[in-house]
Amino acid sequence: MANGCAWDSLDAHLLRVLHVLLTEGSVSRAARRLNLSQPAVSTALKRLRDITGDPLLVRSRGGMTPTERGAELLDPVRIVLEQIERIAEGPRGFDPASSRRSFNVATPDYLNAMLLGEVVADVHKQAPSVQIAFHSMTQNSDYPRALESGELDLVIGNWPNPPDHLRTAPLFEDRMVVLMRNGHPLAGGPLSIGDWLAAEHVIPTPYSVGQRGVVDVFLARERLRRNVVAHVPYFHMAPFMLLNTDLIFTAPARFAEHYTSMLPLSLVAAPAELPPMSYYLLWHDRSQHSAECRWFRERVVRAARACAPAGTALRRVA
Repeated sequence: MANGCAWDSLDAHLLRVLHVLLTEGSVSRAARRLNLSQPAVSTALKRLRDITGDPLLVRSRGGMTPTERGAELLDPVRIVLEQIERIAEGPRGFDPASSRRSFNVATPDYLNAMLLGEVVADVHKQAPSVQIAFHSMTQNSDYPRALESGELDLVIGNWPNPPDHLRTAPLFEDRMVVLMRNGHPLAGGPLSIGDWLAAEHVIPTPYSVGQRGVVDVFLARERLRRNVVAHVPYFHMAPFMLLNTDLIFTAPARFAEHYTSMLPLSLVAAPAELPPMSYYLLWHDRSQHSAECRWFRERVVRAARACAPAGTALRRVA
């Protein structure tokens, strides 16, 4: 019986020698095929016999014939060698046209829906059988864990301080504006930082615990406080709360412009002190070298550039 510990010394070289010996039935022919000396092949065969506890090949009139054990090992050894070659050759190419992959993306609800439509249209054109699932983000969303586990492939975010252990690729910037009802006392603009701080604000709850938004980070850094009257769990609730109140809502321009086109709302430039909002992709190292995930990231970047406000597209994904 073979010594169980001896299997630790079985490597790809010995498996390759065994496969060629079993198929050629000759030490000399195996040596020529492997470009090795006959003594080297004989030494390898001796090691294989010690490891398996079986002669593996025995002499016959035509050369050498596999034993029953040797014949049983031929297919398993072939399969193992194919898997080793697959590992060694690196990642395979990705053919979008034949892929049936599903991609999972988490996004904030204030992201321009036109961007998501562009992503779907571009992906579907090249990969008609690929599916994309967009997921909402809440305070309880543990997106770093979801990226690490593969539950999510990408996150689109805009927090000033994304986790250091995640990879990022910038998409575009959007300026900050202030939404309010038509006829609001501040609707004429321009809006000073003092007037903005004193106004009655409705603000969204953070999408991730410990990740403050651009405006909150600015206020904390400058040691300022705005007059918050109401909190909402979703960005899309806020514009409707402005219609019959003196509340104001600070938001990205693309989001605000969408609602001013549908509701009696005014848009005023945010105080100059407020920084723009930068959007980016987040993903985990586990998918960094995946050809299909890289292809999908490139599609998102391309769609973001197409939908970005003029002059705000950032550098390409690395």
